[in-house]
Amino acid sequence: MSVTQRLVTADELLRMPADGFRYELVQGELRRMSPAGYQHGRLVMNVATPLDQFVRTHRLGTVCAAETGFLLRENPDTVRAADVAFIRRERTLNAQNIIGYWSGAPDLVVEVVSPHDLYADVDEKVTDWLDAGTRMVVVVNPRKRTVTVYQATAFTILHENDILDGGEVVPGWRLPVAAIFEQEQ
Repeated sequence: MSVTQRLVTADELLRMPADGFRYELVQGELRRMSPAGYQHGRLVMNVATPLDQFVRTHRLGTVCAAETGFLLRENPDTVRAADVAFIRRERTLNAQNIIGYWSGAPDLVVEVVSPHDLYADVDEKVTDWLDAGTRMVVVVNPRKRTVTVYQATAFTILHENDILDGGEVVPGWRLPVAAIFEQEQ
């Protein structure tokens, strides 16, 4: 006997009551995630703060926080939430009144690997972002103290003595990888 699980839509996900967990939707399947831990939150801010300051100073677009959902696919729906996301200014000019999820992929995504994350799940998420049109996915791995930069056809692994460069996605933005892993700033 087979059991059919009902698929969840993006609208249903948006209307779910808060229960202390975070959720993503992958091809209609609801995926529950634990709240992020202290180290995760600190590393996210070590990237998000300088990125947001640079983007605001140069009026390049919008930086979104971890709870922002992006509707990447429909029927069945996929809604992902990056730890940090950037959308170019020309794409956000008419987006002030969006109440629900952003329709489509951000230009840049940053994902910080949590202690409980499986690498296969991180890889799946990177693939979802790139397949949906994200131009650059940055994965911060605190266990290895590395940053992996994924683009459509290539990836680069950066170490603490390297510089994370926004390239054509966030022109002019540069962040020392060591600064991402600093305890205090």
